[in-house]
Amino acid sequence: MRSSSRSRSWSPPPSAFAGYRFPPEVIVLAVRWYLRFNLSYRDVEELLIERGVEVDHVTVFRWVQRFTPLLTDAARFCRRSPGDRWFVDETYVKVNGVWRYVYRAVDQYGQVIDVLVSARRDAAAARRFFRRALATLKVTPSEVVTDAATVYPRVLDELVPSAWHHVERYANNPIESDHSLLKHRLKPMRGLRNDPTAQTIIAGDAFVQNLRRGHYELATDTPPTRRIAAAFTEIASAI
Repeated sequence: MRSSSRSRSWSPPPSAFAGYRFPPEVIVLAVRWYLRFNLSYRDVEELLIERGVEVDHVTVFRWVQRFTPLLTDAARFCRRSPGDRWFVDETYVKVNGVWRYVYRAVDQYGQVIDVLVSARRDAAAARRFFRRALATLKVTPSEVVTDAATVYPRVLDELVPSAWHHVERYANNPIESDHSLLKHRLKPMRGLRNDPTAQTIIAGDAFVQNLRRGHYELATDTPPTRRIAAAFTEIASAI
């Protein structure tokens, strides 16, 4: 007996850019400019207007918040495995006038492992940071370098018991130097509105830094000066 139901033809999922008035090329360009250069949203607005694209800085903000996580997530399959020596530390940023802690880590090759914005500097925040990093990267470090904060030994014994926990003066210089690059990027901004906004921007900065440092298998045949632009175009086609 022949079934009366008709098979539905397969259709690809809609693009993340569907429904937007501006083409993907313009949106990706604005997001890339904001994450790559020390620009404010108003700066990006002005640059786009000079190129004949009339867009408000609030729209640029919305694009950055919407597409930065999508682009970062789409590129994760192209990310190179990090090294086994992690340098972990916290720095401070102001979010809506209130200080927040930013947990960050880099490996021995300069790859930013992960970032986490937290209202507290305690064992729960450190545990959440390491769980995120371990789950995302599927890599367990053999050595973790931290400062002398008392929360780290307990958290590392729980989550990474096989790793050597190294605490020594000046040993954490790589991550402390990397903090300064983040602070330099955040300086032109007119403040971060809330914790989710801060998390998106700081994670986006880490993503671009990793692209610049060659930690993704993206646009590998492109000259270094054009690599980030080519990588963003490549990733955008996947969302």
